[in-house]
Amino acid sequence: ATEGKEDAPAAENKPLQAPQGKPGERSSLLSSAGQFFFEYLVVVSLKKMSDGRYEPKITYQFPKRENLLKGQKEEEERLLQAIPLFCFPDGSNRAPVTEFTSETFSFVLTNVDGSRKIGYCRRLLPSGRGDRLPEVFCIISCLGCFGLFSKILDEVEKRRQISMAVIYPFMQGLRESPFPAPGKTVTIKSFIPESGTELIKLTRPVDAHLEHVEFQALLQRLSPHLILHIFASAVLERRLIFLAEELSVLSQCIHAVAALLYPFIWAHTYIPVVPECLLDTVCCPTPFMVGIQMRHLERVLDQPMEEALIVDLCQGKILRAVGDEEEILPIKLQNEMLTSLNRHNNNNNVHTPEQVNALVSEAFVQFFVRTVGHYASHIKWSKNGSGTFQERAFCKAIASKTSRKFVKKFVKTNMFSLFIEEAEKSRIPQEGKG
Repeated sequence: ATEGKEDAPAAENKPLQAPQGKPGERSSLLSSAGQFFFEYLVVVSLKKMSDGRYEPKITYQFPKRENLLKGQKEEEERLLQAIPLFCFPDGSNRAPVTEFTSETFSFVLTNVDGSRKIGYCRRLLPSGRGDRLPEVFCIISCLGCFGLFSKILDEVEKRRQISMAVIYPFMQGLRESPFPAPGKTVTIKSFIPESGTELIKLTRPVDAHLEHVEFQALLQRLSPHLILHIFASAVLERRLIFLAEELSVLSQCIHAVAALLYPFIWAHTYIPVVPECLLDTVCCPTPFMVGIQMRHLERVLDQPMEEALIVDLCQGKILRAVGDEEEILPIKLQNEMLTSLNRHNNNNNVHTPEQVNALVSEAFVQFFVRTVGHYASHIKWSKNGSGTFQERAFCKAIASKTSRKFVKKFVKTNMFSLFIEEAEKSRIPQEGKG
């Protein structure tokens, strides 16, 4: 997802810090601290149709939306129509069950204007006896913070076991609380019958650009070597398809791959879990990063698609590649990154997820610092304060031949252009020269 937050101390003192007035303020997805936690909570249930199939439908929505302007109404309608598909991307092949392990996953919806909303989902079995169908509680928010929303969904699930009525005041309390700044905590009072008033503390990690990420999910499933192949493909904005059966695995791993690109942003099609009815997305000639359930593998391979990297997250292997992934990154830097990734793969000290995030992110940020960290000294400023990036001089300044070869390709990507556009707008003193 496109990460970045106001006041984020992300990549501080790095020459590659996002070149805006506020470090890390870089996308429409993540707005500033202090705004609403979420826009909606919806419950999506499976309704039996006359032909015996089940179709996902929104059965509960909080808050209700009235008083919308016409344009907003259409946007909302589109959003609300898409949500059920993404809550049950595995289609209608469901049967009632007596036991079900609840799962947490997320999806991303891109609006017409390019801004993104995230759906945080908890799929669970409503309490009761006998066979029943799972339902999905989905929180729609513009804020990317997976850990925080997982905790909110824990609270929602706990209340669901008591009654739907207990969820409402908790979500109301959450809506009235400001979204905390990185490293800060917000406390929400919540009353539960039988157990009285509870205080729920929600804390954001200090490093805001990593709060939507679990690199551990990637390291558990793929070797460092394969992670670098995937990174190389992503950095050149190719087509990437990830396969796994579990929705949580797909969404965690794809968010992690997108986060490896920090401080750059994946600006193309990005669907962590592709609903069954949208499988032909893989025929797009443009770049994409998508997650598909393993059961659709045959259908995907039968599609007439352009070259793509297909990654099997269950077996930890690459099923289809372009073939040059090994040669994209400068070999010396590639080896340094491998060493760094292997270090905490083989490390017997147990790292917390936050430490793993910091270590992995550092290795990839350093890669960008070493290859393009000198960008700021190649922006020519005019008297009126507007900047122009001097691409030729910038590439020429790279001493290493292999690095220069890589950078010449990288400067043609959308993510580099967007980054430079931002840099040309904001004249702030740059520390270091990479």
